[in-house]
Amino acid sequence: MTRATLDKQPHEVASMFDDVAAKYDLTNDVLSMGQARLWRRAVARAVDARPGQRVLDLAAGTATSSLPFAAAGARVVPCDFSLGMLREGKRRHPELPLTAGDATRLPFADGVFDAVTISFGLRNVQETDAALREMLRVTKPGGRVVICEFSHPTWAPFRTVYTEYLMRALPPVATAVSSNPEAYVYLADSIRAWPDQPALAARLQRAGWRNVAWRNLTGGVVALHRGTKP
Repeated sequence: MTRATLDKQPHEVASMFDDVAAKYDLTNDVLSMGQARLWRRAVARAVDARPGQRVLDLAAGTATSSLPFAAAGARVVPCDFSLGMLREGKRRHPELPLTAGDATRLPFADGVFDAVTISFGLRNVQETDAALREMLRVTKPGGRVVICEFSHPTWAPFRTVYTEYLMRALPPVATAVSSNPEAYVYLADSIRAWPDQPALAARLQRAGWRNVAWRNLTGGVVALHRGTKP
């Protein structure tokens, strides 16, 4: 783990994502070997957005993750702290209300969303617990949270292979397809440092979420955590 890579300030992380915005979705498809699209579908099913519901999609990037919620008839608000990502998203999806926001200080009133979701972004928030509390604050009572994040493979031999991929294969692949390979070195380091499935569930519970559960995707490479607001 590269400590200097992980100890970046929020503005430095935002700048990295600004730099990769144009090719971000393509790069993710390549690095995940096509699994990213399956993960997005799993998130959409878990959120289960209904017509007229309000959905907050945090770390929405270019708003690709928001499209299934809009297609379901929900009023989705894509929110991200990277202005570069938001500009690219607005160019692609001018009909969506892309919004700049910090996950630890969301620019929304209390209890306004039926569902809050974040995919592959919570790991980039330095104050994770503060973000979980903010997500709770802006959710209606009885509303739900869905967090899709890289996690820890459950089968030890596969976990070893996966770790080797992160350390050895991901940086050169990112160099070939991304405009800012450093962002993907950061990605690999942050994945290895991220808590496992039970640890993240415990943090959700401490933040005030109830009925917390998770489901592993791709053998635990990714975990889908869910909870409800009392």
